Amino acid sequence: MRYLPTRGAKAAAVTGGLAAIAIAFAAPTAGATANRIAVLPGINFGLGTNYGTGCTYMIEAIVDDAAVPVAFYDNGVPIGTIRPSGGVALLQWVPGSVGTHTIAAFQAPDAKQGIAIDIRVATGVHLGYGCNVFG
Repeated sequence: MRYLPTRGAKAAAVTGGLAAIAIAFAAPTAGATANRIAVLPGINFGLGTNYGTGCTYMIEAIVDDAAVPVAFYDNGVPIGTIRPSGGVALLQWVPGSVGTHTIAAFQAPDAKQGIAIDIRVATGVHLGYGCNVFG
């Protein structure tokens, strides 16, 4: 004997399916965001700051979506876009001028909220693999 669902069972299945679809499309999704940013000084050293012109640093952004690229900015100027690996995006940065640099990271092309850090940069002098920073 074959099972034939009742009219009530069919209606419940359709209603449940429509409700699930409505919830899936109506639920707000959390956008991809950068949660933490740091500029790693490596072996560069100075008395007032560890960041010098012409010296190489690694900018590290911790993000919540490992698939969405991260855009980096130095004082509002784009300096690179990197696809994160395991929730971490790394970008090499060489400051070109003395002064305060606001380094920012945004995840997602239309992100309105990112994370930033202010870095004071002085004059850098290369010594072997690192830099001495004066100022």
